Amino acid sequence: MLNKNLFALALLAGLGHLLPAVAAQPLRVAADPVPHAQILAYVQKLDPQLALQIIEIPNGVNSNELLAHGDVDANYFQHLPYLKSQEQALGQPFAVAASVHIEPLGIYSQRHKSFDQVPQGGTVAVPNNVTNLSRALYLLQSYQLIRLKPGFSDPARDQATPKDIADNPRQLKILEIESPQIPRALEDVDLAVINGNYALEAGLVPAKDALGLEQAEHNPYANILVTTPQLQDDPRIRQLAKDLRSPEVAKYITESYKGSVIPAADRQP
Repeated sequence: MLNKNLFALALLAGLGHLLPAVAAQPLRVAADPVPHAQILAYVQKLDPQLALQIIEIPNGVNSNELLAHGDVDANYFQHLPYLKSQEQALGQPFAVAASVHIEPLGIYSQRHKSFDQVPQGGTVAVPNNVTNLSRALYLLQSYQLIRLKPGFSDPARDQATPKDIADNPRQLKILEIESPQIPRALEDVDLAVINGNYALEAGLVPAKDALGLEQAEHNPYANILVTTPQLQDDPRIRQLAKDLRSPEVAKYITESYKGSVIPAADRQP
């Protein structure tokens, strides 16, 4: 699968600037394999008149760079706080076409069955990118494992780092690791904070296996369909956004992932 994906990306890189996005052409959408590409495949069955070219992105490929360079027409893998950080990093504005689902961030352990068993000086693996690192710290705080400094009250606005931990009663050691690698480190740490898509890819069932999960209510990390300002009114983008917000897709997500992936309460852009 990796070789096929890389071949597809190389092909798109060569042709993406030559082929204008018109309604007669398939809509090229970059997506993480689980659950994003699976959801898009369901949309393809649900709406066969909408031609999609689903490009599963291997780890290490930045789908926002592909979108910025015109190699794809849209991507579906990220939440809004991460997109905002990418806009700053790439110097490129993007457009949100739809909010689709939430993958609750979870705290996992192979060593312990409850937080009470975590020892003094225990190790906690967290994502090393800015937005998900902050998200992980807020999740640890919600389970009273740490306490952040006063003023860190809005996860979507106030980005926290380990330097912003005010109280760490168990003297937990925070280890920053690349998000896709954290499931592989699970047996080597006391706790691991893992993104929902990487947990699913690793065979974990977040709703069952996590010691603690983010709440879906008022969660600012809904996964979104993203395109460029130039394509946001493209009829193919509008139709895909409509399909992703449909009751049929919400039902598919609920029944397929059983609480590990949750339809966003408000699926509007």
